[in-house]
Amino acid sequence: MNKINILLVEDEVQQQVLLKKILVKEGYLVEEAKNGKDAINKFTCSQFDIVLLDYRLPDITGFEVLQQIKTIDPIIPAIIITAFASIGDAVKSIKEGAFHYLTKPVNPDELCSVLKKAVETLTLKRENEELKKSFREKYRYEGIIYASGSMEELMSLVFRAAKSEANILITGESGTGKELVAGAIHNLSPRKGKNFVSIHLAAFPETIIETELFGHEKGAFTGADKMRTGRFEFASGGTIFLDEIGELPQCTQVKILRVIQERKIVRLGANEEIPVDIRLICATNKDIEEEMKKGGFCEALYYRLNVIRIHIPPLRKRKEDIPLLVDHFIRLYSKKENKPIKGITGEAMKNIIKYDFPGNIRELQNIIERAVVFARGEYITKEDLPVFITPKTRYAVNGKLNDTVEKIEKEMIVEALRRNVWNQTKAALELEISERVLRYKLKKYRIKKTLL
Repeated sequence: MNKINILLVEDEVQQQVLLKKILVKEGYLVEEAKNGKDAINKFTCSQFDIVLLDYRLPDITGFEVLQQIKTIDPIIPAIIITAFASIGDAVKSIKEGAFHYLTKPVNPDELCSVLKKAVETLTLKRENEELKKSFREKYRYEGIIYASGSMEELMSLVFRAAKSEANILITGESGTGKELVAGAIHNLSPRKGKNFVSIHLAAFPETIIETELFGHEKGAFTGADKMRTGRFEFASGGTIFLDEIGELPQCTQVKILRVIQERKIVRLGANEEIPVDIRLICATNKDIEEEMKKGGFCEALYYRLNVIRIHIPPLRKRKEDIPLLVDHFIRLYSKKENKPIKGITGEAMKNIIKYDFPGNIRELQNIIERAVVFARGEYITKEDLPVFITPKTRYAVNGKLNDTVEKIEKEMIVEALRRNVWNQTKAALELEISERVLRYKLKKYRIKKTLL
């Protein structure tokens, strides 16, 4: 490794001078911070390998500093320096991720020994991270970025499923990346050199969905002035991805079942059967089993689609992925906007991680794009985030009562709509008001979907 860069956080001048002298003599690079906030600012703006941290600081505790730096860099070794009276606090810090603790006055030999172990541990962790990164890069597809165990398991399933020809059903909430996973399966499969055809079924009215899927002959209906090839025929040899399969009309469901069974399609207005060689991947954000029980989804089709099931967990259940995704989107949009954004502050990241993201990765992507646009410095701060991400402030008690009530009411409505992804029926149920009243409030407060 190159020279190790240590952030020394110590407010006592004599102790700081002594420790720095020991560290420099051992060949370490040292930068000093006199309090917790100074330490966090320096850690946010510079790259360090180890943090040597006094527990008792004049502004905030070393424990609070530890939490902040671990949010920014989870693998960095942080060594706590403590008086005998606060050993209990030091042990608490160890449980929260500190590497080790030393008691004052610090023994130089013990310090050097602990630092040597910290360097060894850091080296192993970084090598492990590089191995993980190279593994992910080997199977990397734009947008599939993860660190969580649940996504590791999911991608392991993706790699294995891709080699087969079995039908796949991908489930998960809106915005979790179902199409990206479908694309990854295609790109890992023997069909990767052929077409990957994606169709969002909910985007088409029932009257034209069949012509989109199966195509039509010239003169098949009014306006059909020429023959058109359908998506199934175009995808032959490759993979077809049917997104929101739960939105498919029942009459079309039966035709899809026939395609699966016979591997043939018939264009609208034709009699001739056309063979198709396709790998079928479907996705839905609905409870497809519940739809089947209600009679809204064909049972036979469900069992033909659900050969391999891949469920994508929502972002709120895999928050370990958020820092990696944030970093990815910052790099993506800083390049797009031609802005020199280097990263995000620990405080802003903390607020993002606390948020539940009802819109999942798509919502996170929009938030970071907005933050990059509004960022005034080299780092995204909490002020660059939307108001619903940052902690709420109390309303002034000297304002007018009606104005205050309306502010709270508007905020509650916006939050309910956000949690329910603009589903007004669900939002009204959550707020315990009728949909008619909700529509009236939306008009009164000029709440539009763009605000969410």
